[in-house]
Amino acid sequence: MKRCSLPAVSRPDARVLILGSMPGALSLQEQQYYAQPRNAFWQVMGELFGAGREMPYETRLETLKQRRIALWDVLASCYRAGSLDADIRKGDAVANDFDAFFSTHPGIGRVYFNGATACRFYERLVKPGLAVPGGRLRYERLPSTSPANAAMRLKDKVRVWRAALSQQRP
Repeated sequence: MKRCSLPAVSRPDARVLILGSMPGALSLQEQQYYAQPRNAFWQVMGELFGAGREMPYETRLETLKQRRIALWDVLASCYRAGSLDADIRKGDAVANDFDAFFSTHPGIGRVYFNGATACRFYERLVKPGLAVPGGRLRYERLPSTSPANAAMRLKDKVRVWRAALSQQRP
């Protein structure tokens, strides 16, 4: 089934961009990033910034935007049955327009990947043709918050995400 990503959540003065690969089926249905209750993203954001799942979705997004954190996905579209990144058909994956995004968000200096798949697609589909001035962007792959990454405990994910995101001051 062809999947199309959600629009970026950001404000022009964002300093950090968190990238997933492609929203899962429930996220697309709900039109909400990380809507799958077993995905730990909002638990991590709750621990770090008070933007937990108990808050209304729009409030969570606003909390991240106030901290100058943007959310988006590497892929604009892909073919995938279900929600697993492993099921994305690599030959059909199309990246979002990062040149346009970075030109309208010149303050972004750090890009964090929510897992290995987002990082791999970015390295393959985006980075080779990116027109952003060299050295402006720093990249880091963080542990996936997906329920598929069950080998890492939540407290360890929180620790790694906290260390990375504390490098960026709002």
